[in-house]
Amino acid sequence: MTAVYTHGHHESVLRSHRWRTAENSAAYLLPHLKPHMIVLDVGCGPGTITADLADRVGHVTASEVTPEALELAKAAIGDRQNVEYAVADVHELPFPDDSFCVTHAHQVLQHVGDPVQALREMGRVTKPGGYVAVRDSDYAAFTWWPQLPELDEWLDLYRKVARANGGEPDAGRRLLSWAREAGFEDVTASSSTWCFATPEDRAWWGGMWAERILHSALGEQAVATGLATREDLERISNGWRRWAEAEDGWLSILHGELICRLPH
Repeated sequence: MTAVYTHGHHESVLRSHRWRTAENSAAYLLPHLKPHMIVLDVGCGPGTITADLADRVGHVTASEVTPEALELAKAAIGDRQNVEYAVADVHELPFPDDSFCVTHAHQVLQHVGDPVQALREMGRVTKPGGYVAVRDSDYAAFTWWPQLPELDEWLDLYRKVARANGGEPDAGRRLLSWAREAGFEDVTASSSTWCFATPEDRAWWGGMWAERILHSALGEQAVATGLATREDLERISNGWRRWAEAEDGWLSILHGELICRLPH
């Protein structure tokens, strides 16, 4: 059931993931958090959101699917007394029923082989009256200006590689459907965006993707599967740099998000 992780852990990918905070990536969840709560952060990545959650609750378990990925979070968070670490596959979480007040996953369900089973497992380990909280981007809903053909090519390539890996890049719009299929009844669905429009934001985001398409696992997988050539990747990389340099450059990324409340 576990899909191949499309992005990998190249420094250009981690640069993007380390930008994420609870404020810019989990604002929909923050009003529900209380100081006494025990939280599971599924697919914690390099741990920046995890650390923010740990500032707000009593205890956080940070989980990743491999020891190597989990080490990235450990290196960033360190030995905080209210954070522990676990290697865990979200399809079969190694925790007892009713273990956590909140089970959270950011940008995870788009990468798993069976998101409905993942949500069921997240619900199983959550206490009665607790919350399952998920947020995922929706690549088909990304929108930008100028309308550069290289960015259209990038989006088409990314969606093909992600689906070849067993994931669903347009996960955001599907979250509510997956939650219903998983058996959740008390569900609040919402959306939010990231927007990159200042010269500084464009330089960071466009520069990051110009590097990422060439050197991360995404580019390697695209070439290995015959979905792109190195020349294609170079062209897309240059397109990202052109977008970053455009004075009217603007990009918005839509995310779906859910708060699933478990019955008491």
